[in-house]
Amino acid sequence: MSVHENEPARGGADPAEANAAVVLTHGRGATARSILAMSREFPRDDVAYAAPQATNNTWYPHSFLEPVEKNEPGRTAGLAAIDRLVEGFVDAGIDCDRILLLGFSQGACLTTEYAATHPTEYGGVAALSGGLIGETLGEYEGDVAGTPVFLGCSDVDPHIPVERVHDTRDVFESLGADVEERIYEGMGHGVNEDELEYLRGLVADL
Repeated sequence: MSVHENEPARGGADPAEANAAVVLTHGRGATARSILAMSREFPRDDVAYAAPQATNNTWYPHSFLEPVEKNEPGRTAGLAAIDRLVEGFVDAGIDCDRILLLGFSQGACLTTEYAATHPTEYGGVAALSGGLIGETLGEYEGDVAGTPVFLGCSDVDPHIPVERVHDTRDVFESLGADVEERIYEGMGHGVNEDELEYLRGLVADL
C-alpha cells in the first residue's frame, strides 16, 4: 500500500443519494475524523462528507514553503487521496460543480494545490490557513470557470505567511476563480466564526 492509502472518514448522506459533496482535508497532526466533525457546522441531509486520512496524521514532512521535492512522495500521495474521493463522488453522480473542497492548515495547502493542478469548475474551494505548495510557485494552467475560492488566514499565522495567501489568490484569479480573501488581524493559526459562516453559505449554494 502506498502512502496515504487509508480508509477515509465519511458522514452525511449516501453519495448515491446526495445532491452535493464536501471533501475535508485535515492538518498536520490531526485526523480525518477530527476535521469531519467540522461538517456539523453546516449540517445538510442531502450532502455527503468525506475526509482523507494521512498516514501518521501528516501529509508531508516539511514546511509547505520548502522546495516541492522535499515534500515528496507525501505531497503527490496526498493529492491522490483527495482525487480518489472526488472521483468517487463523480462516479456516484455528483458533478465537480457540486463538490466543495475544504482544508485546514496542511490540508488547506493540499486542497489549493489539488484544485490548481486539477482545474475544473468546482462547487467551491476553501483554504483555512493555507496556500499553494512550493518554495516558488510553478505555472498553473487551466480554467476553474468561476469557482468560488475562499482564502481565510491570520496576518500573523506562525506557519502561513500572508504573502503566500496573496500569491494563492493571484493564481486562482488567473485560473478564472471568484476569489474571496479574508485576512484576520492577530488571529494566529485557527478557524474563526466568520470563516464558518462563509462556509455555511458555500455549502448552502451547492
